[in-house]
Amino acid sequence: MANPIFREKLESGQFFVVPGVQDMIAAVIANKVGFDLVYGTGYWLTASAYGLPDAGIATYTEMLNRMTTLVKTSNAAVIADGDTGYGGLLNVHHTVKGYEAAGVTAIQLEDQEFPKKCGHTPGKRVIAAADMAEKIRVAVDARESRDFVVLARTDARQMEGMDGVLRRLEAYANAGADVLFPEALTSEEEMRKVCETFDKPIMVNCSNHGATPVPPASVLAEIGFAYAIYPSLTSLAASAAIEKVLRDLKDHGVGQPDGLFDFNEFCSLIGFEDVWAFDKKWTPAQ
Repeated sequence: MANPIFREKLESGQFFVVPGVQDMIAAVIANKVGFDLVYGTGYWLTASAYGLPDAGIATYTEMLNRMTTLVKTSNAAVIADGDTGYGGLLNVHHTVKGYEAAGVTAIQLEDQEFPKKCGHTPGKRVIAAADMAEKIRVAVDARESRDFVVLARTDARQMEGMDGVLRRLEAYANAGADVLFPEALTSEEEMRKVCETFDKPIMVNCSNHGATPVPPASVLAEIGFAYAIYPSLTSLAASAAIEKVLRDLKDHGVGQPDGLFDFNEFCSLIGFEDVWAFDKKWTPAQ
């Protein structure tokens, strides 16, 4: 069943932040830091698991597997990237059923043509607004619990401008979306315009080095967003750290640099204490 924490936070009206999680290492570190919600990012879960770009290559089955594993690993409720719903209306119905049964708390659906692209890369194309609105109606009808939140994302900014963004979000709101997601806005002015237009929760994608500005959380709250996701933050930070230590190893033979996460603590975070307790209980004394 969906965790009600997401809907509760939305209804509280208090701005909050949600980190993206690209793999289960990031998930256990997020557990340590402590978050009520994490975002299962399609781009970075695909990159970490398969070494593939976010271009509609990963299948529903593969992504369901990743989201299921994330739900089991994370102490937080999971907002899941559902891409386009992986096809037509029947696929959307099946995807919502599968994600909710897996224990995710919310699904994000977007109005791109299939195969989709990362929202901050070139080459995107969108389907008709009426077709996407029908996908949202199907998604809302398919869920078992109201605690399962349906997010509607539009990628129309680069093709149809702000008029297209506002027109589409209105249609998706009328179709029953719980949260509206204008992807790849290009200025704070555009961000304010969306938040001023709708009386529904609006989220913002703070994708580092993407099309959208990433101001401090206090500014995003003042603009009027309900919450912000940071899908690339942990992935780009980890990539930079990995490159640095590998270059130090290759160039200087440094295999024990300063600043590494404590190995014994990570063993605890990943569950080795349970293994040791099991061994103590069931392994005969030597």
